Amino acid sequence: MPTLLTDTSTHPTAARSSAARAGLWALPAYGILLGLSTWTHQPGIDDFDAYARYIITHIFLVSHLGASIFGAALAVLGVFAVTVFLAHGRAARAAIIGLVLTTITNMFLASTFGSATFVQPGIGRAHLAGAPGMPALNADTAYGPTFVATALTATFLLIISAVVLGTAIARTHRRLRWHGIAYAVLLPAFAITGFALQPAQPWTGFAFAAATAALAVQLRRRDTT
Repeated sequence: MPTLLTDTSTHPTAARSSAARAGLWALPAYGILLGLSTWTHQPGIDDFDAYARYIITHIFLVSHLGASIFGAALAVLGVFAVTVFLAHGRAARAAIIGLVLTTITNMFLASTFGSATFVQPGIGRAHLAGAPGMPALNADTAYGPTFVATALTATFLLIISAVVLGTAIARTHRRLRWHGIAYAVLLPAFAITGFALQPAQPWTGFAFAAATAALAVQLRRRDTT
């Protein structure tokens, strides 16, 4: 009986540690998905025929479901794992704030991706089938004011959450300084290039994947020393 009690009391801690170490790799996976999901971009709505043809493709569907929405879930899981490693460091409070902001941000981002995934293809198919008024309907639904406000606010919060968590990583230990700086710079760069320099956007996603993979290695190494 004493042996059983000892085993059950120590097992949860080991399980949490193992789960957190595995969870660190969710962030590099998220970065890879960011890069893949932005490898192509939909045409502007000024050329509505080209726009309609693009949004009915499998690339559009898989990009939103498999990369953007699933990627948002990976981001939350990965940041949670990082926070486990930072929770007892000098920047624990900032890390927790970064986790909270990341979670809230990605919930709202997932809702915008879901709207695009389920609304835009139907509009595109209707337009190509000759239904009138689809550009106006698209402007009122897929790109309505509520959608735009939600997407822009969530993107702004994504940048803030990255800076907060990146700062927490950098402050935790001198060996994590550049990892934290990379996190605080690359994720905002991904968001900003989506508006200002789209050809560079996938490369910022892949760079974020490389930086967070290096972060995962460093955190796991510190955990075992």
